[in-house]
Amino acid sequence: MASDPSDSLSNLLEDRILILDGAMGTMVHRYQPTEETYRGEPFKSHPIDLKNAADVLVISQPEMVREIHRQYLEAGSDIIETNSFNSNIVSLREFQLDHLTHE
Repeated sequence: MASDPSDSLSNLLEDRILILDGAMGTMVHRYQPTEETYRGEPFKSHPIDLKNAADVLVISQPEMVREIHRQYLEAGSDIIETNSFNSNIVSLREFQLDHLTHE
């Protein structure tokens, strides 16, 4: 039977300080994404601008998100957070994407 991940985390925390990844938004902006970047193929026909809707990049640019996570791991991060800072119904509604809240 697989061990509980929270048990593993607790054990690691007993031994050392764990490093959490950094600001996803800052890393996204280093790529200088355009409106087309945010849209990608999945949102090509979306009726409103998506620039700065960084949470959609998980869907439209998954390779970029993976690369950012990889960079944090290579820099020594132990814990990687999801790219979901504004993935809530209120924030996604602003971009007419509230139907993706659960995704």
